[in-house]
Amino acid sequence: MTLDSKDRLILQLLQRDVTLPVQTIAERVGLSTTPCWRRIQKLEQSGVIKQKVALLDRTLLNLGVNVFVSVKTSSHSQDWLNRFRQLIAEIPEIVEAHRMSGDVDYLLQIVTPDIATYDIIYKKLIEHLEFADISSAFAMETLKTTTELPTHYQKS
Repeated sequence: MTLDSKDRLILQLLQRDVTLPVQTIAERVGLSTTPCWRRIQKLEQSGVIKQKVALLDRTLLNLGVNVFVSVKTSSHSQDWLNRFRQLIAEIPEIVEAHRMSGDVDYLLQIVTPDIATYDIIYKKLIEHLEFADISSAFAMETLKTTTELPTHYQKS
């Protein structure tokens, strides 16, 4: 799907506040309501807009500890990866998981109320799978966090 400047502006607005009325979005983009609504529908149907969610405040939910966990494994089999995927899917505190290049095989982001809760999660991980190494780093301060993606790049 090719995005023009109006599509990109619509995406920027929706990323900041998905509850904006279509009429407000249309006014800000310079369209009438119906064409704007059609564009939003097209962005949803094409998968550019994957889902609409509520962003929650971690502190108010008592999730003030943010842990980045580097995982190294000595097993690179599909079976191990499938079991790892299943295990991390079952742990809601793991909010991100990435397969990495370089010295670390996987990087996890885990949010918990405290270090003791993280330790329970750590023990669950090592109880169910073999790892070559797990290293944890606790974020001292979050300098930037956003769900807004830049919209100015074109797919070639």
